[in-house]
Amino acid sequence: MTMSVRKTMTRRSLAVVAATAALGLVAGCGGSGAADTGGGIKDGKVTITMGLYGVMGFKEAGLLERYEKEHPNVTIKAEIAGDEQTYYTALQTHLAAGSGLKDIQGIEVGRAKELVDTRAATFADLSKVPGTGHFLPWKQNQVTTADKKVIGLGTDIGPMAVCYRKDLFAQAGLPTDREKVAELWAGDWSKYVDAGRKFKSGFKGDGVAFMDSASGLFNAMIYGSSQQFYDTKGELIYQKNPVVTGAWDLAAKAASADLTAKLRQFQPGWDPGLANGTFATTVCPAWMLAHISEKAGPGNKGKWDVAKAPKGANWGGSFLGVMEKSPVRDEAKKLVAWLTAPEQQAYLFEKLGNFPSSEKALKAPEVADAKSEYFSSAPIGEIFGAAAQEIPDKQVLGRKDGTIKDIFQQGLTLIEAQGKSKDAAWETTGERIQKAAG
Repeated sequence: MTMSVRKTMTRRSLAVVAATAALGLVAGCGGSGAADTGGGIKDGKVTITMGLYGVMGFKEAGLLERYEKEHPNVTIKAEIAGDEQTYYTALQTHLAAGSGLKDIQGIEVGRAKELVDTRAATFADLSKVPGTGHFLPWKQNQVTTADKKVIGLGTDIGPMAVCYRKDLFAQAGLPTDREKVAELWAGDWSKYVDAGRKFKSGFKGDGVAFMDSASGLFNAMIYGSSQQFYDTKGELIYQKNPVVTGAWDLAAKAASADLTAKLRQFQPGWDPGLANGTFATTVCPAWMLAHISEKAGPGNKGKWDVAKAPKGANWGGSFLGVMEKSPVRDEAKKLVAWLTAPEQQAYLFEKLGNFPSSEKALKAPEVADAKSEYFSSAPIGEIFGAAAQEIPDKQVLGRKDGTIKDIFQQGLTLIEAQGKSKDAAWETTGERIQKAAG
């Protein structure tokens, strides 16, 4: 089948509505002093409330409406925040207060470990919900406690590839066929940087960099490893973890060699860079394709393609959790199981491009055989599906993974935009991490 990924704005795209969220219109807020914003049962009618963020897709694709039609006694009320950071701040507040929570709350992967470690008792155990044994092992491990309690069921994931401009590669004398492009850097991210040097030496013209940012490369390298910033005991290990130090060194080399456009993903200037061909490659998780096709515009259709990344990695993804004290806990569990079932995950991918975390959904024809018209008919189902299978079954997450990732991105910007040395930027990054994460 052929699938157009130019469907909708991604979660990152929706950051523009953060101002609305900041005014209190955020999922799970419930208003000042709200004792309870959960649903309930009245006269045999069930009301289930949901706190979501960005484009998780359930409302946008009509799944909530479909569930209501199939279950006439159920009404679903979903509040959706545009900005996940604002959403999570509100969620933390309500978890601490024990009030104002929805029956179902969305969980972003970068917050999963913190909630597993500090708020597991607040969430219902979903480990024994019928029909939920179809997820990728590493996905469910992210929300599983030491005593095997599961606080959420997986929605989408973000397996990674490399999106590239065929026309710019041709101008630099590099191959354009996606199989041959993937061979340029097969098995080693340092080969990706080497390809960047070849691009730079071969490209005739100015104003075009090989990659968008050093931080994109850094993220891709660390997200495929079993351990990143923390060890299994919850101790920070980034300073001595060769995965992190190696990613930092290579990303810094790319920045120092002037191989980047100095444009952090989703920051000002990046969207125009997509449209204007300011850079030839960007490391792209599956969910990013919709954003690229939207911002690069119809004029660049067929110029972009997708190639396998040097190594499998995952950036992003979400879960749905049910609150333990929800008055409709059992009904909410059934809804969460249905929304994350293989059939619904495959449907969401087909409609919105949200890549499934269900192994069964990955094998469905609408996923496995999917191609993107915008990205030169690239077999995105095959490419991202294979990447998803390469992720280690056990990935160690830490409480402040998301915060630390952002700090590292800022640190690499010190090299790119301010000309700081690799060592000076590393020292500043370490100081910021200690302040933020202890």
